[in-house]
Amino acid sequence: MRKPAARSAVPPFQVMEVLAAAAERMRTHGDAIMLCAGQPSTPAPEAARRAVVDAIEGQVLGYTEAQGILPLRKAIAEYHRRSDGIEVFPEEVVVTTGSSGGLTALALAAFDPGAVIAMARPGYPAYRNTLSALGCEVLDLPCGPSTRFQPTVRMLQELPQVPDGLIIASPSNPTGTVIDPEELARISTWCREHDCLLISDEIYHGVGFGRETVSARRFGPDAVVTGSVSKYFSMTGWRLGWLLLPQWLLRPVEVLSGNLSICPPVPSQHAAIGALSTAAIGELDAHVERYAGNRELLIKRLPELGVTSYAPPDGAFYAWCEVSHLTDDSARWCAEMLAATGVAMTPGIDFDPVDGHRYVRLCFAGTAEELNEAIDRLVRQLH
Repeated sequence: MRKPAARSAVPPFQVMEVLAAAAERMRTHGDAIMLCAGQPSTPAPEAARRAVVDAIEGQVLGYTEAQGILPLRKAIAEYHRRSDGIEVFPEEVVVTTGSSGGLTALALAAFDPGAVIAMARPGYPAYRNTLSALGCEVLDLPCGPSTRFQPTVRMLQELPQVPDGLIIASPSNPTGTVIDPEELARISTWCREHDCLLISDEIYHGVGFGRETVSARRFGPDAVVTGSVSKYFSMTGWRLGWLLLPQWLLRPVEVLSGNLSICPPVPSQHAAIGALSTAAIGELDAHVERYAGNRELLIKRLPELGVTSYAPPDGAFYAWCEVSHLTDDSARWCAEMLAATGVAMTPGIDFDPVDGHRYVRLCFAGTAEELNEAIDRLVRQLH
């Protein structure tokens, strides 16, 4: 009897498991509050919606170049020049089916099976699981409050071996913390000197709360940057991302992308041009102002749950909360709270398979009313 390939034996993405359970709760009770998925509660900006309607009504929308249409690659390059102050050329941009599709193509192009890739723990689980499925070895960098849950050059210097690659995220998922520019510069230099490919996940750029966030590309063109319209641009379901690549990876990623997905979703490419335009900035920044208000609300109310230890959310829209006073099994506790209250939260084991049983991730991308109601329900249940 045939069996699934060994590479498929990766852990499930717990966020998606919780999201499915929450959808069932909504179907049966109609009262689920989603604090689980990193999902903006607003639609794509008006400029994006107008752009896609114009494209649908005026174009065939057939296949495009594997690396994405040139007008979009120009718009991405201009967006980075405008927002990050870095020089990016359209020829350095490859558009992908979400940043997740970009990671798959990048890993196949840059790393052979057995390659060692370092990443922070806690960190985004799809990095770990995708790399493992492709035959790479993930090297944990245990990160805690002393380094704001972010890796440092000192950690890299103390590794038993130089990894083939390093993935960083600033702002991070699940912690929302940011790497200070000076430390990012040191990390970039270390990676360059040790021939370690630096991969900088910057999909949460634009969603910040006062702490400076810079692109790894500021310190040289040898880093890979991943971007997406999912978070700041409020377009998760449109599945449109991009890579900024050094010269040696451009052709390999383009060829692999053409084989893996032919081309990125074409309606989404046209929508992204509108989302990246200056016409969308006011609408998008208003979302960030709402996230900032929700952040303050959550910080104010977390002590009502006995939560006093959490990562400082400098950006993104997450709070990484220690709940060891409530449980030593965050997966079971989150399931119990969903069943008892309808509040859906993500267990920390998704992001940290070692210490995550003591943590949960809360997403505050929804409305203030939903956030208040969720805390009210949890307080009533716990007291």
